Amino acid sequence: MWPLAVKPAHPVLKRERIELPDSDFIDLDWTTNNEGPLVIVMHGLEGSANSHYARRIMHALPAHGMRGVVMHFRGRSGEPNRLARAYHSGETGDINTVVNLLQKRESKPPLAVIGYSLGGNVLLKWLGELGSKVPVTSAVAVSVPFVLSDLADHMCNGVARLYQRYLVKSLHRTFAAKAAVVDLHLSVDEISKLNSFWKFDDKVTAPIHGFKDASDYYQQCSSRQYIKGIGIPTLVLQARDDPFMTQAVIPSEEELSESVQLELSDHGGHVGFISGGTPWSPEYWLERRILSFLDRGA
Repeated sequence: MWPLAVKPAHPVLKRERIELPDSDFIDLDWTTNNEGPLVIVMHGLEGSANSHYARRIMHALPAHGMRGVVMHFRGRSGEPNRLARAYHSGETGDINTVVNLLQKRESKPPLAVIGYSLGGNVLLKWLGELGSKVPVTSAVAVSVPFVLSDLADHMCNGVARLYQRYLVKSLHRTFAAKAAVVDLHLSVDEISKLNSFWKFDDKVTAPIHGFKDASDYYQQCSSRQYIKGIGIPTLVLQARDDPFMTQAVIPSEEELSESVQLELSDHGGHVGFISGGTPWSPEYWLERRILSFLDRGA
């Protein structure tokens, strides 16, 4: 379920460009307040600081005495990045670089990282890779795909095909813009014919990022296998009616680390989580739950 409400007005943000060791860049969008614990936000597939969920949390954090910063994945801040590589569901090197940089600049480690959808998968994988050595205090992951091959299968059926079509067309536009400045070894016409996640990831995502094929990419990057290794307090919020996936991808209690708190709601869709209100003014409880959890570690 997509939220039907008008997006909140964009918070006033300031942008910072981070130069990466491989000569590429990442753009960070900051709230303008200078006081309070720092919370890093990671968006979903083809998202940005302009995504509805990013807008809402970036409004909520300053009002709660916290600072927020959206880490744009490569190529998602409004202009193509410099390299053929982009971002994907298992790319944890960039969040590691950004967090370590911010840790050196801050008087204390960032309070938390919040990851939505694809960003939630990246977050859980990163947390599991580092365990108790992760340089943040807590984390929140929302609407996580968990098992990427299952998601790719599910998105080829029923109403989920509409979401897939929308996102794949967005990927086409993103890579068409990139192809104007970087050699991708595929023409824009070839890319435009890849009409599913399986096809796109097999011909574009996997070879660009060093995987054998889509199956190899999905197997290595699915976050479910990393959750047991998480060593800091982590809240995972998931809806049983998420149209992007089936309930089969949700990890069992035995798969969770003792540090992970999985909360399932019957309704919430994909990064929606609406209760009450009206169709024109819905009440989102997602931000309230996230802030309540972050307060424990602040």
